[in-house]
Amino acid sequence: MPKGKKLQIKIGDNVKIISGFDKNKTGEITKIYRNTGKILVKGINFKFKHVKPNTESDVGEIKQFEAPIHHSNVKLI
Repeated sequence: MPKGKKLQIKIGDNVKIISGFDKNKTGEITKIYRNTGKILVKGINFKFKHVKPNTESDVGEIKQFEAPIHHSNVKLI
């Protein structure tokens, strides 16, 4: 994000997703990444991480987590 630009949103605001896979869903902002212009919205944009087992006795797993989305893809409600 260019210097001097200010995001018009803050943590705790309710936003509506206006583009992408989760279009028309709403959620609350939990974290803001100001250096990249991305935000983390609760319950939106879930991704999966496949974790390999480290030892023979370990079991591999699939972890689900929320990924950040660009601030231009949300609208304040």
